[in-house]
Amino acid sequence: MGANCSAATGVLIAGAGPVGLVLAAELALHGVDVLVVERAAASSDEPRASQVDSRTMEFLDRRDLLDRLGPLPRVGTGHFGGLPLSLDGVRSRFRGHWRVPQPRLTAALEARAVELGVPMLRAHSLLRFTATDRVRAQVRAPAGPMTITADYLVGCDGHDSVVRTHGGFAFPGSPATRTLLWADLDGIELEPRRFQRLPAGLAVAASRADGGTRVMVHAYGYHRPAGRVEPAELAREWHRVTGEDLAGATVRRIGLFDNESRLVDRFRRGRVLLAGDAAHRHLHVGGMSLNQGLHDAIDLGWKLATTIADRAPSELLESYQDQRHAAGRAAAAVVDAQEVLLLGHPKVEPLRALLGQLLTAPEIAVRLAEAVSGWPAAAGALSTPAV
Repeated sequence: MGANCSAATGVLIAGAGPVGLVLAAELALHGVDVLVVERAAASSDEPRASQVDSRTMEFLDRRDLLDRLGPLPRVGTGHFGGLPLSLDGVRSRFRGHWRVPQPRLTAALEARAVELGVPMLRAHSLLRFTATDRVRAQVRAPAGPMTITADYLVGCDGHDSVVRTHGGFAFPGSPATRTLLWADLDGIELEPRRFQRLPAGLAVAASRADGGTRVMVHAYGYHRPAGRVEPAELAREWHRVTGEDLAGATVRRIGLFDNESRLVDRFRRGRVLLAGDAAHRHLHVGGMSLNQGLHDAIDLGWKLATTIADRAPSELLESYQDQRHAAGRAAAAVVDAQEVLLLGHPKVEPLRALLGQLLTAPEIAVRLAEAVSGWPAAAGALSTPAV
């Protein structure tokens, strides 16, 4: 597309991550014209989240996407705040958690969206927009500025969402107070550690399928601003918590995440909607951020398509706000509880011991297994009507 050009579509989606791609494919499947703009020039190969829950698996199965992903290892024992938790009581034929590298998931979802005719404009950055009778978005493109007109705009553009910020969505919550450092290392062998709480902090060390080792570390109470993490900082904190030396290791990837917790006041403001990390933020535990975002897209897809086709009462699209906001609150509660158990001062050990005993009761284990597997009671039904 040339300089100062324009385009029109039914739904404009900002963001070509897994959430935006699921939404794009769902809308296209229902016959809606959709256009995706993505600021990155190419998909990221960073592993990020690596597991999907039973709720997401049921959706992937209904949309015949599992064959594209290849064999997915199943994990039957998860955790709640680092305490072992059986997932076998979840009422789903896909009970458990399923390992899938996020780049592989993203590639499969993008291939499906493209097959359904969804245009993908990469290296296109949404700058600003107005939303009255229609949405008019200004986009920075490689060939020059362009204007895109749409009936609806959906922000699937992540934590620093332009759609959320420019759309005037409030994002209340609590700032970060704890930081975890993580890295993928090569050239070193470490003692396996599964959410191991030590006197000075939490340490994780696990072998990766590519032959490397993923480490995570948090010294109790440690917090630093977001930004670049140097290998020396990781080595210092790892030694502080474990007493081990990381000398000789080659850092393949390194970063941090924290416990900032926020949920938008609304998922919809007129013709502008949010999904995924643009709408909620919390500590990354058990792939909940990824799966929560996918559930947003699954719920929104058919409701928005049906509304556009004038086959739905006005309350249908508003139910997206009601159901996903409730689901966001439920997910935040589950994550907050796990944060205390995982990263809390050693004084939480008696609580961990008590909960560990309670998890031997089947009814308690099932309830928590459903909460970490995409089936919190407050989330409501995740329906995807037949197309």
